[in-house]
Amino acid sequence: MTFAKQQFPPLPEWDGTPRPAPVVGVIYNRHSHHNLKRRHPAEAAADLPVSAGGHPADVIVAEPAGHGDLPATLADFKRRGVELLVMNGGDGTVRDVLSSGLKVWGDDWPALAVLPRGKTNALNVDLGAPADWTLAGVIAAFEQGRRVHRRGIVMTPLPASGSAEDSPPPMMGFILGAGAFKTGIKAGQDAHRLGAFNSLAVGVTAVWGVAQALLGSTRNRWRRGTGMQLLLGPNRDPMPHSGFGDPAQRWILIASTLGRLPLGMKLFGPYRDGLRVTVMDKARRRTLAMVPAIVVGNAPGWIGRSGVHFARADEFELTLDDGFILDGEIFPAGRYHVTEGPELHFVVP
Repeated sequence: MTFAKQQFPPLPEWDGTPRPAPVVGVIYNRHSHHNLKRRHPAEAAADLPVSAGGHPADVIVAEPAGHGDLPATLADFKRRGVELLVMNGGDGTVRDVLSSGLKVWGDDWPALAVLPRGKTNALNVDLGAPADWTLAGVIAAFEQGRRVHRRGIVMTPLPASGSAEDSPPPMMGFILGAGAFKTGIKAGQDAHRLGAFNSLAVGVTAVWGVAQALLGSTRNRWRRGTGMQLLLGPNRDPMPHSGFGDPAQRWILIASTLGRLPLGMKLFGPYRDGLRVTVMDKARRRTLAMVPAIVVGNAPGWIGRSGVHFARADEFELTLDDGFILDGEIFPAGRYHVTEGPELHFVVP
């Protein structure tokens, strides 16, 4: 699935003229960490103030029982004219909603907003919405706030053989990782159990992972490589390999389209926007010692020869011998076409 890139003009400022309140669709995940003790949005909706035009908000709250219910729920939202889609949950909830919505909205989505209620909310770190944002605040921002434009990462499984119709549907998220990144996500789940969430969990996991890779033996799980092939752009140019380690393996891969990462990390060398990719060939101690400089955007010029590579590409083909992570969840190994998705408009205060 590919999406034509579009340039959107700035939204006009609201001039104060009364107008109807939007039709708002809310996808609510009661299992998200910060929703466990919160009031259900269907109850909170009854207390919403009228819109700037003096009209009560038309709020539709859905609580799908599982991922399989999302396509029908979102199709119903579209049929009912939803203009603002609110995702109440964490990064995983956002990924599932966006993935299911690809077939429903294609490249013509309603305005979006995130109520960050998960254990990790990396997208919201980028958007900058308040951690304690409410549905009333979102609706007010829809009328008088700003829009932040972002494209997700769309991963389309490519069939090894047989018909493409037999392949799973595309997925859309914002942070893709493989190799040691997958190991780190599992360690992050341990950090959650210890009470560390969001950027704190990212920091704890990153420090622990680098320490293990630096000090551990060759049998340490943090030092293992993963079979990986990365072909960049429409010409499918191979990502360079330094020659350290097995040329068919990489130690870690990270890709993202977010403008700002948790803890202010700058993981993609000279690239600041678009679909960016960083790979490290092998967990060499000399290279790992440069990680602090890399994450603050000060990678030295020789880093490519040492086995760290940066790239920006509108699309690439990725083949993995092991599972990968998309916004916090593990997905199966395989061959994927990776591209930027449609431009999405997120409401922020």
